[in-house]
Amino acid sequence: MAGKKHIALSNQTNIIAVKWDATFFFERAVRSLDRNHYDKALKYFRLAVEYEPKNPVNQCNLAGVLSELGNYAESNQVLDLIIDTIDPSMTECLFYKANNYANLEMYIEAEHALVAYLQEDADGVYLEDAEEMLEYLQYELDRPTKLTSIKARAGVVEHDLARELLEDGKFHEAVQMLEQIVAEQPDFLAAHNNLALAYYYMGKFQQALEAAYSVLEKDNGNLHALCNLAIFYKHEEDEEQLYEMILLLRKLAPFEEDHLFKLATTMGILGEHEYAYRHFTRIIRSQQAMIDPSLYHYAAVAACNMERYEEAKRLWKQVIKIDPVSDIPHYFLSQMELKQSEQITTSLNYHYHLPFEQQFAEWEHSPSGMPDYVKNDPLVRSSFFWALRHGDTNTKLQVIQALGMIADSEVELVLRSFVKEAEEFDYLKKMAIFVLRSIGVQEPISAMLGGKEIVVGANRLPMSLPIWENSWEEVMNLARQKMDQQYDLIQQYDMMTLWGDFLSKLYPNTPKISKPASWSAALEYLTAKMHRRTISYYEVAQKYDVSISTVSRHVRLIDATCNIKEKMISLNAVLQPNESEQKE
Repeated sequence: MAGKKHIALSNQTNIIAVKWDATFFFERAVRSLDRNHYDKALKYFRLAVEYEPKNPVNQCNLAGVLSELGNYAESNQVLDLIIDTIDPSMTECLFYKANNYANLEMYIEAEHALVAYLQEDADGVYLEDAEEMLEYLQYELDRPTKLTSIKARAGVVEHDLARELLEDGKFHEAVQMLEQIVAEQPDFLAAHNNLALAYYYMGKFQQALEAAYSVLEKDNGNLHALCNLAIFYKHEEDEEQLYEMILLLRKLAPFEEDHLFKLATTMGILGEHEYAYRHFTRIIRSQQAMIDPSLYHYAAVAACNMERYEEAKRLWKQVIKIDPVSDIPHYFLSQMELKQSEQITTSLNYHYHLPFEQQFAEWEHSPSGMPDYVKNDPLVRSSFFWALRHGDTNTKLQVIQALGMIADSEVELVLRSFVKEAEEFDYLKKMAIFVLRSIGVQEPISAMLGGKEIVVGANRLPMSLPIWENSWEEVMNLARQKMDQQYDLIQQYDMMTLWGDFLSKLYPNTPKISKPASWSAALEYLTAKMHRRTISYYEVAQKYDVSISTVSRHVRLIDATCNIKEKMISLNAVLQPNESEQKE
């Protein structure tokens, strides 16, 4: 039959059975999402979840579509299921929950979920979005969020805090924090670099070197480590190593401003003033430099040390415009004039503060003492800590007094450590204990005195007396009160040790103290004589409202007992020791 079609019979078939599984519905769901068919996508993701209810990815996709459709509460139910029973490691679900709660205007719940995400998520895929949402929630809740750590930035928050401690001159606290960070994160190079600096500020050369080497082992071109190492070599007077480092640093021209500033300051410290000037002027040309007087000062110092005096003068005049109340540019302009006339030949210091000796003299005679901005200046503090380790005896005494003016927890840690140093003079350590007591440390203090470790009792000074009478304390306190404005801490300390020495030598046959003021007057008189200060019996008798004859009698007894001339010779030997003398 023409035109009639026949069906061919065969055992073979072209029909392919559909495999109904989670993958099939997942693919259909994704295809629907691509076409913005969210209803179909939701239907297919539900089917995918029915086939594989323990698959966290499909559950998470389902939660995402529910959120897109505005079903925020149901979406959070699915997210809770994932976190609580299926896969707790999917910490991104906490971020999704926070978004859902925010859309529901449940800001406290959103905050809880977001904080949990930041504290538990190590990868930080949504870190920037989470921080942006955190700002939004703080605005809505009108209060800061209590966030102790961000896991994706493990060590970064702590490192920022440690860096702030460094900038505040709290080196001991910074070291403790930085040591913990580098122990937990050996590859955190910025923390290693700051730890090296902290060790250096504290005068711990070897540990500073080791910290710098550890960075260069991991990154041999790390600019901060190279600069730190160059400064360490300079202070170690390792000329060969320093020369090689300078040759390397001369070739560098960093683009980033913080690297450029680090290199500029380093070259200045190393005496490479031409390179320092070049780098500082590059920074000044940026807009950010316009409000920072120290940058102009650094460039001025470099220009002055290069004998480009007109340029230095111009830059210091700019400092005066920016920081009109500061004495620093005026001081350095006067120093430049001395340098021009060759009255001084040394290079000017780059630090943006007045020299220590000049400042200390001002603080001693100022009723307000050391100003707060100086107390918090890390350069000043680091110079104190450095001098306490490496200065001569007179410098160390001055530093101990200056630390007494700062009187904070960092000072307490430094002085507590100092009094345990076996190599230091006992006189210095006793002075440090006196300062600790002066700044309010009342509990027992461990110290190395007389070649052995002792504990100085609570609210006591190191005196070899088995008891301490209230009347003795009254004499000492009155003398300190009267001497406070006219005598420095060293002189006050010598008055107290003189009193302790006198009582120790007479004990148990100590004199009866019927009128403490007369004994206090005698102590001030003898202390003034020990330090070659002009004073008369009449003057102290008037000051303490006692008779001249009584003061004179007490002075003779104390002098005969303690031999003041011998004490003066002993004190002078401590303050100006010979090379051959052994420390106590």
